[in-house]
Amino acid sequence: MRSNQDYYFMSAYGADDDPEEHLGLSANTAGSPTTYLHSPIVADAPAGAAAAAPPLRAARQLSARRGATREEAARNEAIRSVLYNDPLYELDDYDDDHDRSTFTSMSKPYASRSFATHGEHQDAPTEDQQRILEKLDDSHLDREYVSRPSRGPSMYQRMRLREDGEEDGGTALGRASTLLRRQLSKRRSQAPDSALQRSLLGAGEAAEGHGGPGIPLQEMGPGSTQAPIHSEAPGSAGGGGGGGAVSDGEFRTVHISNVQDNAQYKFKHNRVSTAKYNLLTFLPKFLFEQFSRYANLFFLFTGCIQQISGVSPTSRWTTIVPLAVVLAATAAKELAEDMKRHRSDAEMNKSSVRVLAGTSFEERTWRDVVVGDIVRVENKEAIPADIVLLSSSEPEGICYVETSNLDGETNLKVKQALPETAGLLTPADLCGLRGHLKTELPNDSLYTFEGTLVSEGGKLGFRECALDPTQVLLRGAILRNTDWIYAVVVFTGHETKLMRNASATPIKRTNVERTTNRQIIFLFGILLALAVLSALGSQIMTSRNRDKLAYLVLPASSSATTFVKNILTFIILYNNLIPISLMVTMEVVKFQQAQLINADMDMYEESSDTPALARTSSLVEELGQIEYIFSDKTGTLTCNIMEFRQCSIGGVMYSDVVEAGRRARVVDGAVVGQYDFGQLREHMAAGSERSAMLYEFFQLLATCHTVIPEHQAGAPGEIEYQASSPDEGALVKGATLADFVFHTRKPRSIAVRALGVEREYEVLNINEFNSTRKRMSAVLRCPDGSIKLYCKGADTVILERLGDDASPFVQTTLRHLEEYATEGLRTLCIAMRTIGEDEYQQWAVQHARAATTLTNRQQELDRVAELIERDMVLLGATAIEDKLQDGVPQTIYTLAQAGIKIWVLTGDRQETAINIGYSCKLIQEDFSLIICNETTHWETKEFLQKKLDAIHEGHGSNIDLESLALIIDGRSLDFALEKDVEALFLELATLCKAVVCCRVSPLQKALVVKLVKRRRKAILLAIGDGANDVSMIQAAHVGVGISGQEGLQAARSADFAIAQFRYLRKLLLVHGAWSYHRLSKMILFSFYKNITLYITQFWYAIFNVFSGQTVYESWSITFYTVFFTVMPPFAIGVFDQFLNARSLDRYPEMYKMGQKGVFFNVRAFWGWAVNAFYHSLILFYLGTTILFNDTERDGLVDGQWVYGVTIYTAVLVTVLLKAALITNMWTKWTVIAIPGSLLLWLAFLPVYATVAPKLGTSTEYTGIVSHVYPNPLFWLTAILLPVLCMARDYGYKYVKRMYLTKPYHIVQEIQKFNIPDYRPRMERFKKAVHKARLLQRLRRTRGYAFSQTEGGQEKVIRAYDTTIQKPTGY
Repeated sequence: MRSNQDYYFMSAYGADDDPEEHLGLSANTAGSPTTYLHSPIVADAPAGAAAAAPPLRAARQLSARRGATREEAARNEAIRSVLYNDPLYELDDYDDDHDRSTFTSMSKPYASRSFATHGEHQDAPTEDQQRILEKLDDSHLDREYVSRPSRGPSMYQRMRLREDGEEDGGTALGRASTLLRRQLSKRRSQAPDSALQRSLLGAGEAAEGHGGPGIPLQEMGPGSTQAPIHSEAPGSAGGGGGGGAVSDGEFRTVHISNVQDNAQYKFKHNRVSTAKYNLLTFLPKFLFEQFSRYANLFFLFTGCIQQISGVSPTSRWTTIVPLAVVLAATAAKELAEDMKRHRSDAEMNKSSVRVLAGTSFEERTWRDVVVGDIVRVENKEAIPADIVLLSSSEPEGICYVETSNLDGETNLKVKQALPETAGLLTPADLCGLRGHLKTELPNDSLYTFEGTLVSEGGKLGFRECALDPTQVLLRGAILRNTDWIYAVVVFTGHETKLMRNASATPIKRTNVERTTNRQIIFLFGILLALAVLSALGSQIMTSRNRDKLAYLVLPASSSATTFVKNILTFIILYNNLIPISLMVTMEVVKFQQAQLINADMDMYEESSDTPALARTSSLVEELGQIEYIFSDKTGTLTCNIMEFRQCSIGGVMYSDVVEAGRRARVVDGAVVGQYDFGQLREHMAAGSERSAMLYEFFQLLATCHTVIPEHQAGAPGEIEYQASSPDEGALVKGATLADFVFHTRKPRSIAVRALGVEREYEVLNINEFNSTRKRMSAVLRCPDGSIKLYCKGADTVILERLGDDASPFVQTTLRHLEEYATEGLRTLCIAMRTIGEDEYQQWAVQHARAATTLTNRQQELDRVAELIERDMVLLGATAIEDKLQDGVPQTIYTLAQAGIKIWVLTGDRQETAINIGYSCKLIQEDFSLIICNETTHWETKEFLQKKLDAIHEGHGSNIDLESLALIIDGRSLDFALEKDVEALFLELATLCKAVVCCRVSPLQKALVVKLVKRRRKAILLAIGDGANDVSMIQAAHVGVGISGQEGLQAARSADFAIAQFRYLRKLLLVHGAWSYHRLSKMILFSFYKNITLYITQFWYAIFNVFSGQTVYESWSITFYTVFFTVMPPFAIGVFDQFLNARSLDRYPEMYKMGQKGVFFNVRAFWGWAVNAFYHSLILFYLGTTILFNDTERDGLVDGQWVYGVTIYTAVLVTVLLKAALITNMWTKWTVIAIPGSLLLWLAFLPVYATVAPKLGTSTEYTGIVSHVYPNPLFWLTAILLPVLCMARDYGYKYVKRMYLTKPYHIVQEIQKFNIPDYRPRMERFKKAVHKARLLQRLRRTRGYAFSQTEGGQEKVIRAYDTTIQKPTGY
């Protein structure tokens, strides 16, 4: 038996249902006298609620209508499923509102698709292949993409409901009722008229009878201090039309412009920090991070036991002092890098804003802004905190904000103040505002807001006004096309919605570092084993030979204490098996590699004076192992700029720039090629038939829109266009190129200067754009009295509505559209129709009736628009460039060749994202698109499962099932990220070559990255340029920020910052590959050199009966790591190149070696370790054999220290020869490092042997020099033994290059001998294939992407009169 709270997860409902409603129904229908299957209204209201009956009946009627609509949608779905299986069936104008899918007469049978893959022609698919592809590919449908944004916290509400329900099933009823009540509150805020609001209010009151505690939208983090939580009677916070009241039970109170009253609530300050450390957290965080590295932990342990008297065979300071130096150097680097973050934060926190103080505004920094302040924000300024709009310079309190920094959408959003506050236009008016705000608690939902403005007298009197998201401007947005706004601050600092979507700066550790840590554990195990064996050997040898060892001071009897002390002694003796300098060497090498990135002029953007910046050096090697890139679209792949590039008018193409080979010419009476815009103006002035069409075309562009003209005060004649859609703005600007200048808008008319002549048009009606219509139209009365319908939209919908005597150049225009699309341009078709007066008057009556209906108003308006948008004449088409950043297609293509999968996570619209995917080569023309636009949990799960089954079914066929791209919207992604679906989603997504997630929130971006990070052993990189990308950047292994138009928030929070997306190519393929290879080689060499030296100590322990005596002087052991072998790792780690930059860029496949971990893995590590054991064996035993009977002329033996210095020198020469053997590129620094280290030792020995005894630091080398350098056996040992060791290594390298050749060996030969590359010929062939495939795709799928704001624009333009002087606000 399933619990009530799981009801929603058992059922699938229509697109217009909210799961919380059904939760409420499920939880409350038990024992109810009357239930409605589809109704969200609960019938068992408590006794005494008779007053709520009439509204309840109205709500039931509304629910019944919804049920009928769903049943009809289900029937349509059944019909559509039948038609889907018949590819030859063509259906005209079939519309299904349930899933917004449309088949049109332009749809092509799936069987017509070309099945060429990878540039090779294949025969027509078999029946089985056809069936599999039909299951996979959604792109052949002419779908009306209705990409739905994430519903934000609702996913977490569901998760919290299930968790709480499992813990306490008895309260699920009350929780469900609370969720129901909130949903009704939202429905009430969106209801078109007051009657429906009241009916929904009554339903909410009925639901109150079930009581139960509410579920918070978002739990506050630990330590958060909030306003006290109040409880009020139902409905006390309501009132006003147009906003949802605060949910009963939890809210915060904000007193307007009253610092003293707000002080009691201890709201958070407005300072924001993205830094890793502060004064209090630096020491604990730093020490935790450093001692999570096992090497540092081991050396701390060793340094401690060295302080025990009688245990250490070496000086007690030889470990603890170097460790302190290493930690100090690392701390200095960490502080230097974090100071950069602090400076960036300080720069932002010091930004200025105007705050009301008394009767005037004063400048304050952002950090000084507090909750309750009234602020003034001016055009093009960033919003300093989350604020509630009071008034603006625009009519009716309207303002425009750009939210690309928050959600990635380029369209400007319209915000509007409450009518009650829109008249507060001066500081004096604002001073008369008395009252407070009751708002929801801080949460991470960008798209919701609940609150109430409570006026307590003053300018507004005593009243309550409901607030909704329309009045809220979020931190991170930018005010556009609005002179000024007044607003009150509600959330500050880390309580703002933007920062609630962000996460704390994480401590990131690289894959190489983690692997090194694991190997250190194994090495420590070996060291411990050696120490135990040595201690056992000492115990055994001492007990057996005690009588012969009388000259030694031995304890009376062996004990466990002695055994443990011996273990500690040998641990100290062998401790440098793990190189103490490794960590500091790694840090310095990484720092230098970061400086090379910073100094790379190839990644310097001259136009903005922006170099590449490595904000942290700890992750440089990760750049060489990236397998997945998660990228934002707006501002990262695109420039966020729309430009009018080309147009087709009457079958003739015009372009802003025409290449010499494409200039227009007449062939067989037809125009072939393109004219430029200069020639267009000449044609318009010629007075021919073409001139009339050109005039009509540009008159349409200048009049059919919802743009607001803004005259610049300091620049007479300059006009800035306020456009909620960037496409519309670009079209109006494009009309000015032909001297059609739109300059004035009034509530009922617009004025255009056409070819120097002033013309005024009466705006009769606007039929607005939406994703179902894919077009917008305007009905205008022209200066000559005629009424014209001007329409622009996607070609699929425009061509279907042309008259029978359609223009003769339709096919020519279609060819032009295909050509524009191959260049990645966004296209629209342009059409018009002249309407008779009588016809218009009849239609206007129907339009007025539809505009005032209470039932399905939008559907009625769409239906009425269909009546007049018919029998149109095609004028032509436009082509707008959504300008990609320079080099984006080439960069994405090259990264794909390198084996990197790219996922685009954007808040923009689905059709726009798909179009950009094709333009930037993320999605190839032969890809099958899997489009997931589901509306419920189970529909999403079923969809993903079906696609996976189809892929598994097709593995045995000839179809290239790897050429897949997954497109998923925010709503479906909500469900795909849930526990029981995420595995399906991830499996399908990772099988695809490209993934596009659109309409996603910042938190969803981070959740997608964390999902892949958690379930795949791969290195992830996230790149973005806006504050909405920060959480994604911080969630990935490597974060890259772009210093773009959306601000510097992403760049400040990222690990690396670049100016353009194209620089990612060199950052990864060159610097990343170099860093990974260099660091891998440096780490392996560091372990090798230490193992080679210190394993000789073990062989010597066997030789000296495990006495614990060291063969080398103690400070020489320390200096071996710190001085004599420290330079070669630096030279290798900073300057070595296994391939040069040109070769790495030309052959991106070389990057795959980093992804596969070719240079650094467990096998490579232990190969080097075994080689070091082998070398130490040869060096010790052959060296001992040579020196065993060495006597001088006077018959005296050389002694232990001469013997130790000779072996030490042989070891040093061996490891330096090994460094020379593995070096690929010799520079002056390599020469200084390798031969120089040997010369340094030979010069150091006599100086140290002379000075150290006099200082009393070491007496072992007293008089040793005269017994070493003159001795021929010393030179024989130092030369012969290293040559014997290197003979095997050199032979292995020869065999590996000649017979076990790797790809990079071949490229090294190409590079060395400068062999020419014949691939450019192949590139030309690929370009031809690319264009052919693109044309095939375009013929298969119509409806080119363009961006347009849905609905609400007519209301805005009716409020504007640009001839009236705007208020200054003072």
